[in-house]
Amino acid sequence: MTQHVSPPRDSADKVPSTNEAPAWRSLVFRADVRTLSLLGVLAALIVIGGITKPEEFLDTRNLQLVLTQASVIGVVTVGMTFVITSGGIDLSVGAIVALSSVWATTVATQEYGFAGILFTAVLVGVGCGLVNGLLIAYGGMVPFIATLAMLASARGLALQITDGRTQIVTVENILDLGERDSYVLGVPPLVLVFAVVTIIGWLVLNRTTFGRRTVAVGGNAEAARLAGIDVRRQRLYLYLLSGLCCGIAAFLLIILSGSGQNTNGNLYELDAIAAAIIGGTLLSGGRGTITGSVLGVLIFTTITNIFALNNLQSDVQQIAKGAIIVAAVLVQRRTASTT
Repeated sequence: MTQHVSPPRDSADKVPSTNEAPAWRSLVFRADVRTLSLLGVLAALIVIGGITKPEEFLDTRNLQLVLTQASVIGVVTVGMTFVITSGGIDLSVGAIVALSSVWATTVATQEYGFAGILFTAVLVGVGCGLVNGLLIAYGGMVPFIATLAMLASARGLALQITDGRTQIVTVENILDLGERDSYVLGVPPLVLVFAVVTIIGWLVLNRTTFGRRTVAVGGNAEAARLAGIDVRRQRLYLYLLSGLCCGIAAFLLIILSGSGQNTNGNLYELDAIAAAIIGGTLLSGGRGTITGSVLGVLIFTTITNIFALNNLQSDVQQIAKGAIIVAAVLVQRRTASTT
C-alpha cells in the first residue's frame, strides 16, 4: 500500500501575512472615524448657527453660555457612560439632580455656607446611587425597574421638601461663582469642573483596572465573574459613581440658577443616554467612550441653542434630537454587524 505524503508547506503558510492589520488597529480606526464624524457634525452645527444668527451665535457670551449649559448635563453623562458601558441603565439621574439641589438649598443647609451646600449635594447624590446599586447588584432587581422606582421616589421627595416653591440661594460664595468676574481666562468655573470630571472619567475608563472591569462586565458578565471579577461589587461602584456625578451636577446647577427647584434635571436621563449613544457607547454594554459622550452633549446643547436663537418651537427640536438618536443607533448596528 502506497502512503501518500503531502508536499512540504510553503513558508507563507507558517508565517502570518504582514499585510493583515491587527485587530486593535481596526478598532482604533473605527473609533477615530466615529470621533471625526461627531466633530464634523458639531462643526456643521457651528456653521449653521453662524449663518442663521451670526451676531448672536458667535458672540463670546453665547458660546460661554453653551459650554456652561453643557457642563451640567455633561457631568451627568460621564457617570451614565460608565453605567451603560457595564450593560446597565440609570433612569433616575434627573430626579437625583433635583433632589440633591433642593436638599442642598434648604435654609438649614445654607447656614453652613459653601461647604454645607457642596457636601449635601454630593452626599445626597451618592446616597441615591448607593440605594440603586444595592437594589440592582445585591437585590437582583433589573436596572430599569430599580432606577425607575428611584426616579419616582426622588421626584416625590424633592416636591415634598420644596412644597412646590423655589428655594433661593443666599450664600454669596455660591452666587459669585456664577458671575463673569469669577471666569478664569474667559472660561466659566462650571466648564472647568466639567473638564476635570471628563479628564478623570477618561483616565478611569481607559487607563485603570476599574475601567477594564467595567467593560468586561458589560461585554459578558458571566465571563467576567469566571475571570475573578466581583460583578456585584463592580455594579455597586458604578451606580455610586453615577450618583456622585449627579451630586456634582446638582451643585453646578445651583451655581448656574442660584436656586433649588423640584423641577431641576427634567429629562436629564434621556439627554444623558442620548448623548452617550450617539457618542458611540453601546446600549447593550461592552464598549464606552467618554470623548464621544462629551461630543454628544456638545452637539445636543448646540442644537438647543440654535433653535432658541431662531425662535423655533421646542417640539421641532425634540424631533431633531429623536432623528439623531435613531441615526446613531442604526450606525451602531451596522458597525456591529461588520465586526
